Amino acid sequence: MTKRFDGRTPEQMREVTIVRNFTKYAEGSVLISVGNTKVLCNATVENKVPHFLKDQGKGWITAEYSLLPRSTHTRNTRERVKGHTNERVTEIQRLIARTLRAAVDLTKLGDHTIWLDCDVIQADGGTRCASITGAVVALYDAINWMIKKKMIKKNPLKCFAAAVSVGIVKGLPVTDLPYEEDSIADVDMNVIMNENGDILELQGTAEGNTFTKDEFDKLYQLGQDGVMELIRIQKEALNIK
Repeated sequence: MTKRFDGRTPEQMREVTIVRNFTKYAEGSVLISVGNTKVLCNATVENKVPHFLKDQGKGWITAEYSLLPRSTHTRNTRERVKGHTNERVTEIQRLIARTLRAAVDLTKLGDHTIWLDCDVIQADGGTRCASITGAVVALYDAINWMIKKKMIKKNPLKCFAAAVSVGIVKGLPVTDLPYEEDSIADVDMNVIMNENGDILELQGTAEGNTFTKDEFDKLYQLGQDGVMELIRIQKEALNIK
């Protein structure tokens, strides 16, 4: 059996832990750890919607993403110090928000906005995937908080969703790449799916070499298996049978 640099098999994911209620004040708060990648996901409920949704009878979900200083090998400058948001951060924020909106019936949210702030405390590959997976759990807790406060009547979450990275490293299709593999991968892909197996988004790039349809199929299957395992872990953290 082929082993990777950290001893895992090609289809084996890193250890995943989800700690709920990690901070005191947020309506939903999760610390998710995927191997050495750690992301704090806080959900905040606001009693308003963006102007473009005014009087439309539905709510909104949006997200922000940030790499905290020293979450990486060298100190990362805060975005507010830079005075602008870089393109990678913007793209990841939009990805997280799109995924969460696809999992929710916004008409059941009423005139409310839920913010998901995903702050990377420690980065070791797969930060956007960990952010999505943790944010779904924080969102679930925030929605239950809204129901208890009688802000909404029904749970608008249609289904659980999660994300995992897959790729081809030295000719081998693998799941859940840490930095050491991600930095040398010939193919890099992020698979975002819901619990029904429906695709929310696929991001696949030939970093070093092109890849074939057969290789894509292998990566897709690895991604689907990884997502289903992550959803099982999400539900376990939420005590959902």
